Formats: sequence, C-alpha cells, structure tokens
Amino acid sequence: MFASGAAADDARLKRLDSGDDAKAWEAVGRLDIDGKGFCTGALIAPKLVLTAAHCLFDSDTGQPIDEGHIEFLAGWRNGRADAYRDVARVVVHPQYVYHEKVSSDRVRNDLALLELEQPIRNASIKPFQTAARPRTGDSVGVVSYALDRSEAPSLQEVCAVLARQDGVLITSCSVDFGSSGAPIFVFHEGEAQIVSVVSAKAEVRGEQVSLGTALGQPLAELKAELVAGRATYLSGKQGERRVRVGERAGTGAKFVSP
Repeated sequence: MFASGAAADDARLKRLDSGDDAKAWEAVGRLDIDGKGFCTGALIAPKLVLTAAHCLFDSDTGQPIDEGHIEFLAGWRNGRADAYRDVARVVVHPQYVYHEKVSSDRVRNDLALLELEQPIRNASIKPFQTAARPRTGDSVGVVSYALDRSEAPSLQEVCAVLARQDGVLITSCSVDFGSSGAPIFVFHEGEAQIVSVVSAKAEVRGEQVSLGTALGQPLAELKAELVAGRATYLSGKQGERRVRVGERAGTGAKFVSP
C-alpha cells in the first residue's frame, strides 16, 4: 500500500506557541462543540469553516447535532484566539453516513461546512484556498489541535501521501484525538492550499497512518447544498462551558482506530 521508510522523512510536530510561529496559520482554529468536545477546522472563506462531518454527530446516539453552541476559535493558542465566531448553520455532505467503523464509504464523504454568524475580516487571518488532491508520494503537511495539545496548534510541515484509493487519502501525517477536520495541505507558490481534511487515524501493516477525504467533488457538492439552503440551523446555544484539557468528547469529535 505504501513505500516503507516514508515516515523516516517526516518532519516532527512543532507547537505553534508564539505569534511568529503561528503566522500564516491563523485561519486554522479549534472548534468547540457544545462544551463536550473539540475538533480542528480551517477557514476557506470569511464565513465558511471546513471540517470533518463526524464532528457534528453525537457519538452516543449517532444523530446529527442540530442544537447547542459551536464556536470557531481562529488561531487559538494559550487561552486566546485571533477571532471568536459562533456557528450559525452547518451542512454535512449528503452522502455521509455516520457509524463507528472506519471504511472508505465513511471517510470519502467525511466533510462538513460551517457557516459563521459573522464573517472574519482580519488582515492577519487569511482564508485558505483549496487544491486538487496530491499524488501518491507527494509531500503534504498538517496543522492540528489534539487532546494532548489542545491549547495551541501543532504543525507537521512535511509528511507523505502513502496511497490514494476510493476517494480516500492515506498519509503518514501525525494525528490524534481532536485532530478531526484538520487541514492537510500542499504548498503552491509559497502559500498553503488545503487538499484534504483529517477523518481518522488507523494502522496499516503496523504503521500509524491518517485517513482523509479528497476534496474536489465532495467539496463542490457541499457548497451546492449550502447555496440551495439545505443547511441545518443550530437551534440553541447551550453548553457555553469551555473544554478542559484531558476531557473526552461526547460528540463525534473523536477518532476510531480499526
């Protein structure tokens, strides 16, 4: 499925604690989900955040979250964000089916768009462009939050595309609980462009890998759903409590490992 030794060339995770370190990554943020868990999201337009669909499901009931409080904390690090925005409505890919088992069917459509109540118009927070999915062997990177690094994002500037199959991108990128929805990117003319979002972590032939959906058609279909008005409005703002380090998600904001 992939070339051995690829992980040996991967960059180490670098915690983005300072403003200088985080520069150019302020559009990546933590998604706090009704005080029960968090995911990672990335701004792709002043009012649109891209993340994983399973973040928006209750893991106990398997039902989509249609009420409560979801907040996007752009550039969140060490107790402060560059911008705070509530989520007004959400749209999950129409072919996404939530279930616990990791499969190509689940991962390939594990994509959601969140529309913010107010746009983020801040010179330091530049929405990311998206790009076509990379080829096997290409270098990618990832910026994510995780359970053991929830207070600042971490950058892995270089990891590898190990395989592409059935609309799923398999990479060597280092992810963990809370990294769901994190942007996987390539550099084009010095700028990061999103090519996938993290859906799950898995193990293949003894190697830890991350699984992500290829964008392309699934993202175009999501945008069409939003334009057609088939998004879900959040019906309440319960659970204003911040997620504390070490807490586990009661929502789908988590990973499953086969």
